[in-house]
Amino acid sequence: QVQLVESGGGLVQAGDSLRLSCAASGRTFSRYAMGWFRQAPGKERELVAAISWSGTTTYYTDSVKGRFTISRANAQNTVALQMNTLKPEDTAVYYCAATRPYYSGPLTASREYAYWGQGTQVTVSS
Repeated sequence: QVQLVESGGGLVQAGDSLRLSCAASGRTFSRYAMGWFRQAPGKERELVAAISWSGTTTYYTDSVKGRFTISRANAQNTVALQMNTLKPEDTAVYYCAATRPYYSGPLTASREYAYWGQGTQVTVSS
């Protein structure tokens, strides 16, 4: 089992950057595929970006391609989401999530994410 804690959210202006970080407990972090989800008020939760447990495969939803970058540092048990050129529509609570160990299926399969952080608020003003 893995426990996840997000940090780095805040209030920024459109065009600014933020870097979210997710710290994971345990010594087997490298076995988990990781994802960043977000949920805006009145909207469904969506997968924003994900990275395979090996780090060789990434996924981005269309609206963030070219602006967001997901990365992982297995030695530090962390996964980060670098968000550039933020837009008001990026405003949401952002959640870090992990799949079961050695999951190798589609990163977009939301039901495979078994472990979740508590979320961090990102607010982008226009």
